[in-house]
Order: sequence, then structure tokens, then C-alpha cells
Amino acid sequence: MKTLNELFAEFEKVGRITLRVKVIPKSAANAIVGLMDNETLKVRIAAVAEKGKANHELINFFAEEFQTGKDKITIITGAADTLKLVRIER
Repeated sequence: MKTLNELFAEFEKVGRITLRVKVIPKSAANAIVGLMDNETLKVRIAAVAEKGKANHELINFFAEEFQTGKDKITIITGAADTLKLVRIER
């Protein structure tokens, strides 16, 4: 099982990464909680899960965390679900 640091290192080395993400909307603040047993990244997002607000906030949060542009982050699957597949590129 990979660690959070290994995920960030992989992104730095390769310049792209695809992550399974479990989003917890309506949280107190945006934060990466950690990795679940199946290597799904658990993320708290302050925005509510309605009309794409949580997805928009997730993209903004990942752009900041991975120091990349918002246009380099794609929700591949799960746009209407809390479990998502997200691609992040440099």
C-alpha cells in the first residue's frame, strides 16, 4: 500500500497521477484526511454536494495542493457521487 508521501512523489516524478478519491462534503474545512486501505484518497471538502459545488471546490483544492492549474484536473468518473476517479497533470 502506498503512503500519501509516495503519491505526491509519484506525481512529482511522472507529472500526472490518477487517484480514487472519497469526498466528504460539508466539512469544516478542505483537507486531505489520508489513504484508505484500498488506496483511495479521503478528502474533506467544505462545499455542499449540490449543483457541482463540491466538485468545483475539490478541483480548486487539488490545484493548490498539487501546485497545478485547475484546467489540469479532470473528474473522470463520479461527478455525481462521493467516490470519484480524478486525473491530475502538471
